[in-house]
Amino acid sequence: MRSSGALCKQRASRMHATWLTLDRVRTLHLRNVPDDVMDRLERMARAASTSVTAVAIRELDAATRRVDNAALIATLPDLDLPTETFVEQLDSERR
Repeated sequence: MRSSGALCKQRASRMHATWLTLDRVRTLHLRNVPDDVMDRLERMARAASTSVTAVAIRELDAATRRVDNAALIATLPDLDLPTETFVEQLDSERR
């Protein structure tokens, strides 16, 4: 069995790690959120059994990931294929 001193050190270490993690998280306060937006966020939160804050963070995360899409596409090779080739291929696969 561990001594109370060892348990205290372990708890203090966990608390310190938690505080270090919390220090890295930034806070965003939103003002003037339209009622219809808030209503939708609340419905989404209820459907997911979570908080409006969690839903808002999830949605902001998804929306901001699209910022990197242009840079990602710029790294792809140019295959010099006409657009019609892709359209024809898609059309034939959908039949």
